[in-house]
Amino acid sequence: MLSVLAELQRELIVADTMDGLASARARGRVGGRRPRLTPEQATLAQELCDARVKTVQQIADLFGVPRSTVYGRLDKDTTVHRQPKAKPTTNA
Repeated sequence: MLSVLAELQRELIVADTMDGLASARARGRVGGRRPRLTPEQATLAQELCDARVKTVQQIADLFGVPRSTVYGRLDKDTTVHRQPKAKPTTNA
């Protein structure tokens, strides 16, 4: 009997939550965390990376964010990631 009441309560909570989210969206609210980089900063980061003026680490230091944040905002189709140089093999 208690499990039936718990399930009913859970369904009511889910319904209330969905109604609240729909109401917030109707008022123009969006959920989630605010982006660490503004659109202007993201555009500048893309330009600096594409032109190879600065490394991703230097761009991250410039904006005070982690490298992962910069990588997340870069266009994956146009960004060329620098690969570490392979060590030369010797035939002995």
